[in-house]
Amino acid sequence: PGLSYTWIFNNNILDLQEDSRRFVSQATGNLYLAKVEPWDVGNYTCAVSSAEAQRRVWGTPTALSLRGDGVMGEYEPKIEVRFPETIYAAKGSSVRLECFALGK
Repeated sequence: PGLSYTWIFNNNILDLQEDSRRFVSQATGNLYLAKVEPWDVGNYTCAVSSAEAQRRVWGTPTALSLRGDGVMGEYEPKIEVRFPETIYAAKGSSVRLECFALGK
């Protein structure tokens, strides 16, 4: 609780508010790209912040590059869901559930 995730792309914070192709899961911190474009190539770094500890930790940069052979690989369509077995919520509160459609 109290963790937030930010992704940095080539030393600039990713502004994902207006970006329909990229999404950061605040449950896992994972960055999802719906369709990789040439301008997505670069270095990605995750920063995790804790409001309680008043601290930010930076991950190791990960390079994203495009394959030169055009081969994407085969991915069967599926819905990826990682919900806990039980989710408790107070009446009138908000609950966020994330699921992702994957595939080709």
